[in-house]
Amino acid sequence: MIFSIKYKTIAVDTICVLFVVLFVYAAVSKLLDFDVFVGQLAQSPLLSAFAYPIALLVPTVEICIAVLLMISKFRYFALFASYLLMVMFTTYILIILNFSDFIPCSCGGVLEKLSWTQHLLFNIGFIILSGAAIFCIPSDSTNNKITILAILLVIGVGVVSLLFVLSEERTHRNNAFIRRYPHHPIITLDTLDLTYNSYYFAGIDSSSVYLGNYTSPLKILKVCRDLRDTVHYQIEVPRLKMPYRSTIINIIGNAFFLSDGTVPIIHKGNTKDWRIDTSYHKVPYFSKLMPITPENLGIRTLKSETQQTILGTIALKDSTEISLKQDVLTGSIDGYFDRDGILVLNKELNSLLYVYYYKNEYENINPITWDKSTHKTIDTISQPILDISTNQTTGRKSLGGKSVMVNRLAATYGNLLFINSNRLGRYEPDESSEMKSIIDVYDIVEGIYLLSFTIDRYNKEQFMDFQVFGDDIYVLMAEDLRHFRIKNKFKWK
Repeated sequence: MIFSIKYKTIAVDTICVLFVVLFVYAAVSKLLDFDVFVGQLAQSPLLSAFAYPIALLVPTVEICIAVLLMISKFRYFALFASYLLMVMFTTYILIILNFSDFIPCSCGGVLEKLSWTQHLLFNIGFIILSGAAIFCIPSDSTNNKITILAILLVIGVGVVSLLFVLSEERTHRNNAFIRRYPHHPIITLDTLDLTYNSYYFAGIDSSSVYLGNYTSPLKILKVCRDLRDTVHYQIEVPRLKMPYRSTIINIIGNAFFLSDGTVPIIHKGNTKDWRIDTSYHKVPYFSKLMPITPENLGIRTLKSETQQTILGTIALKDSTEISLKQDVLTGSIDGYFDRDGILVLNKELNSLLYVYYYKNEYENINPITWDKSTHKTIDTISQPILDISTNQTTGRKSLGGKSVMVNRLAATYGNLLFINSNRLGRYEPDESSEMKSIIDVYDIVEGIYLLSFTIDRYNKEQFMDFQVFGDDIYVLMAEDLRHFRIKNKFKWK
């Protein structure tokens, strides 16, 4: 009997020492690299919304339990606390393995080197050790110990599961500007040197990317999707003396459109011969044109009476039919800058998407019925922060440098909306925006935020624009066209 008690005591002491080493080492590792630990928790689907308080709480609890394990009279209760903590850690990993493929380890130190499966087995081993130590201590009956352990198991699983539900809801639908970055979601495939930085995206299809050039407005560069082959085309236009300022080319299917929103005419042609077939006169002035079909164009324009930014369509028939929609866009400041934004077409869902520049919203619009649904981005600016000045002589309004741009660029494909933003989220270091451009991804069918990724700007080049087609992302970066591919596929619908 004495022999049995002796070895039980040794077993308990050994297990307690192991827990003390584990908790102290893990806690110190977290505290020494606290900012990194907070950033790791911010990526977790369970803890991102509560990253900072949990980053403080976990190492504090670990140290407290380690201290209690070294004091004989508190050891029994400290072992129950150790068991509960390891149950919570294990539940966390089980949820990670079942609901996420890209969450970083947040344990610190050597434990970061373990795979998730190895980490799971490691934690289960310590749960067994804590249970064994509890049964080796001659206190309470076996039934009482089993009951307490069962209750703590339910509590541990329940608390972590509740955190998961609350954090997911807050991250996806009521985000506190916490981004979620997966591991290496895109890979770099190739780069094409364009020589000039005056190119823009005119269109994209299953075989080619079409680039227009601001300085050579009648030229088109057709680039094979793998960037291996290029062809130059020259558009032939009628000789019309029109006061063009900046003509833009838009391509959809086999049709292309040549237009300048300050001139009331739109030219239409075919990409087979790059010649103008038809010219449509007496169209309204517009600041953005987006072909919906070869016969129907979406536009962003101004309401003449109030100078408010509005949307509309131009139907190209024997004569143009104009339909302006004054109540689709919203704004509560000046009606012009606060409604300003990016108009893109989602061909797969037959939707127009309008992403506001200066607030955390975008509109998903049916271009036929003009029904819309309004969704939030993860930014926290719901009311535009605008620095508007008015020229006393001309009455012309201009936007000052103190205005805050929320959403800078946008592209869409399938059920996804990709938004480029220069604003940093919580727990993101200030220097991260200098060498990288951030892309936030949203599910426009569900109206939720999914994840974010970055595109490197090695020499701080200007991130000018981007397009998405299938798994491919094309980026105009200064004088380059860069090709990326989505590595961990998002779910297309």
